[in-house]
Amino acid sequence: MNDFGTFLFRAHAGFLAALILAPLIPGVINRTKAVFAGRQGPPLLQLYYDLFKLLRKGTVYSRTTSWVFRAAPVVTLSACIGVLMLIPCTGASPALISFQGDIILFAYFFGIARFFTVSAALDTGSSFEGMGASREVLYAALAEPAFLLSLSALACLNSKISLSGIFIASTEHPFANIAVIALVAVTLVIVLLTENCRVPADDPNTHLELTMIHEVMVLDYSGPDFAYILYASALKLWAFASIVVAVALPLRTGSFITDSLIFIFGILAGAVVVGIIESTMARFRLDKIPKLLIAAAALSATALLLTLTRG
Repeated sequence: MNDFGTFLFRAHAGFLAALILAPLIPGVINRTKAVFAGRQGPPLLQLYYDLFKLLRKGTVYSRTTSWVFRAAPVVTLSACIGVLMLIPCTGASPALISFQGDIILFAYFFGIARFFTVSAALDTGSSFEGMGASREVLYAALAEPAFLLSLSALACLNSKISLSGIFIASTEHPFANIAVIALVAVTLVIVLLTENCRVPADDPNTHLELTMIHEVMVLDYSGPDFAYILYASALKLWAFASIVVAVALPLRTGSFITDSLIFIFGILAGAVVVGIIESTMARFRLDKIPKLLIAAAALSATALLLTLTRG
């Protein structure tokens, strides 16, 4: 197999691995929380069962909704799949699509998904979903600067402005600037928890409309549409976890299979960490979440300044 054929094989293998294994992350998180609570908990493959069950059901639409409500799940899922095409999904595998400045498109894909999700929530005319949409936009406005600043710090540290270039360069000089890596890693963990509606920013298991953020925005979905939303959430969690693992574990052995397994193990270990956080922390009050995100932005800005002033 020539070099181009090897590149295509590894890129498609990593992409397919992400598509297949992403629903496993919520299962690992839930089982970790069950262990801390002293109960058996749901199966690791519970989300797979739920997705297949929802895909076999019908869909109910309110007469007050428009095409925006129906389009949002498809657009959200498409955007998350587009994100996975821009990142090396298993670390050792190259990205399907890579170009200079793709870190901006990475953020914009999530922005498109958020725009349609919020618009669909407002389209229902529900006051509860409107409150959730308002909180989602507020926290996104604070999380996105922190995320972009952290990516900028990584770009300056590795002298690359593409995600694939950052992943590759980080393995050539792992832990070259441990202070920057530590600040960026903490920022990305905070952004991961916030963007994926995890504790302490949100509680995905709550059923109180007054405190929910993301879950309240999708209350009116059912059947395949809800399956698309759940699957897109798993893909989004995989994407953010991939970047965190790439930053915190930039080690490569040179073997595609070994490196891929190490990377996947790192993502699953990250899921365990999320489960531990949700088991040992309470959800923050709504007025404390902006302060947390502002602190994350400050950390990423500090990391960027350190990269700009080095040497």
